[in-house]
Amino acid sequence: MGLRSFDAFAKPLDGTRQRSLSGGFITLLASATAALLFLSQLFLYLRIETRHSMHLADSVPSLLFNKRQQQQRNRNNLSGHTIPLHLHVTFPHLPCSALDYSHDGNSFSTGKFGHYHPPPYTFTARIPTPSEYKLATASHSSEANVQSARRGGCTLVGTILVPRVGGTLGVSVSGDSWIRVTSLLSFGVDFSGLGNSMTGDPFQGKLPNVTHYLHDVTFGEPFPRGKNPLRGVRHVMDNGSGVALANVAVKLVPTTYKRTFHAPKETYQASVSRHIVQPETLAAQHSTLLPGLMLTYDFTPLAVRHMEVRENWLVFLSSLVSIVGGVFVTVGLVSGCLVNSAQAVAKKID
Repeated sequence: MGLRSFDAFAKPLDGTRQRSLSGGFITLLASATAALLFLSQLFLYLRIETRHSMHLADSVPSLLFNKRQQQQRNRNNLSGHTIPLHLHVTFPHLPCSALDYSHDGNSFSTGKFGHYHPPPYTFTARIPTPSEYKLATASHSSEANVQSARRGGCTLVGTILVPRVGGTLGVSVSGDSWIRVTSLLSFGVDFSGLGNSMTGDPFQGKLPNVTHYLHDVTFGEPFPRGKNPLRGVRHVMDNGSGVALANVAVKLVPTTYKRTFHAPKETYQASVSRHIVQPETLAAQHSTLLPGLMLTYDFTPLAVRHMEVRENWLVFLSSLVSIVGGVFVTVGLVSGCLVNSAQAVAKKID
């Protein structure tokens, strides 16, 4: 048993097949080459390829624009045409009694928000937890100070169902509180009808500071391979008064995400642009918007397919057969040519 025993390309000699040292070496070289190609082909088969494509997004039925019919029809009829909108925001310097929120002009203070977004899909206002307050203020105060100060803030959290059309979500100072504080500061009289002193003023004679922290804003199911630009964002009103409007515009791209051996998911990618509108700009434009947060969102007409695919196993199997057969056939041809050439040269010398 030696290197000659590995020779798969034995040469016929006088009715027998002769094994040679060079043939064994060539066989081992061919086997190593076939093994290397096999491993590379296996790597290519196991590697997941990501393919992207674009197409027109599905249209939204006109029923979504008729609020009266929407209340009368079964929710299942709108399946796939509404998505959950999750909001988690903390205003560390704005008490819940002075906070108002709205969706598409339907505010909580007028009762319309609760009419169109009944429980369990609604928002809840509460006192922020110590961890929420610290995130919102970037504070490193002692636990006792945080426990006392957080009672002057408010956290709004919850999920509502919204149609897959553009809309506006607002969280701001309530209209009554804004009239009260501005009238007290300007004239020393409460024109809101809730008293003529600063006793009932939640801001203690100061302008409301609407600095806030977005813990999370999510539309539908988030895209798992992307970062949410509306998570962990602090809007600091550092203009001295604390009064301003954070205007956030969101473009949502419907994205179908398909993983190997998993069912496809309908997700949304978000592109965000934001800026702070100063009170002087609001006054100059005669805007009716109140200080706080204004989030405007819209859906792009184009959707994206993000699919992870793997090579077909039949293609992989045929590639393996081709690799193994091709290597040994090629080496056999080369080996045969070399042997025949050597024999021809030896005969001429003789």
